[in-house]
Amino acid sequence: MRLVYFGTASFAVPALRVLADHVVLAVSQPDRPSGRGMRMHPSPVKQAALELGVPCETPERSRAPEFIETLRGFEADALVVAAYGQILSLDVLTSAKRGGINLHGSILPAYRGAAPIQRCLINGDAETGVTLMQMDRGMDTGDMIDIVRTAIDPDETYGELQERLAIFAADLARDWMPRIVAGDYPRTPQDSALATMAPKLERIEGQLRTAMPAAEAYNRFRGVTPSPGAFFESDYGRVKIVAARIGVREGVPGAYLGGDELAFAGGSLRLAEVQPEGRGRMSLSALANGLRLRPGDALVSS
Repeated sequence: MRLVYFGTASFAVPALRVLADHVVLAVSQPDRPSGRGMRMHPSPVKQAALELGVPCETPERSRAPEFIETLRGFEADALVVAAYGQILSLDVLTSAKRGGINLHGSILPAYRGAAPIQRCLINGDAETGVTLMQMDRGMDTGDMIDIVRTAIDPDETYGELQERLAIFAADLARDWMPRIVAGDYPRTPQDSALATMAPKLERIEGQLRTAMPAAEAYNRFRGVTPSPGAFFESDYGRVKIVAARIGVREGVPGAYLGGDELAFAGGSLRLAEVQPEGRGRMSLSALANGLRLRPGDALVSS
């Protein structure tokens, strides 16, 4: 079994690990600047490939003719794709005998696109899963091979859910890739009439406005934590939200309610850990004490 593995994000690492003995090449996005110093860092998949001794390429454009020739030279049985971050051309998909096999973090045809895990949390879904699918030239439109479903914990964040789904994806890859390479696998067409989209999140989508219903704000917090990150604009500057739960108090939206609770429409969020601009992490109560706010005072003006 000769596989080429396309992946970038941490979601793709467990499946790479279980398939590593059969992966002749890993393909990931180029190193990107990150952190305070904006130093160049390899993707999680590239880091894992280096640890595993798997050769890794990081082309800017996977559809470049010279890279496609490189792929063809490996004479792979299949491409395995998970959270890669680029749409693969038909020339790339046909470079392997069985084409591209994708591990997608949703129950297709729901949440086609780049951010299925984040979007299902923002929407307050109670269930999600991983779909193993045959790729075609569309955006997550190919035939389905298998689906693993799981309930979503009401307090689960994007980071936590992604870790769980990544293990499901690895199990699917381990169980199915030998059969797929042998040509022994089912293919069920998707019902595109039921399709929904999950475009990549923009940083501004992490903003929690206190006019939002508390439950909606909490779901948004869960869906953007840890990335791109939740925040609110207070009367004293931007405040990042690191850890939160649904609160028990009610008040005027934007008011500090005592303890660690901030009022939203119809309820509150308990902000156990926040980070004001230019300062370290602290509880909301510590921030309020530093600002000399009393319960009922406005932290966010309407």
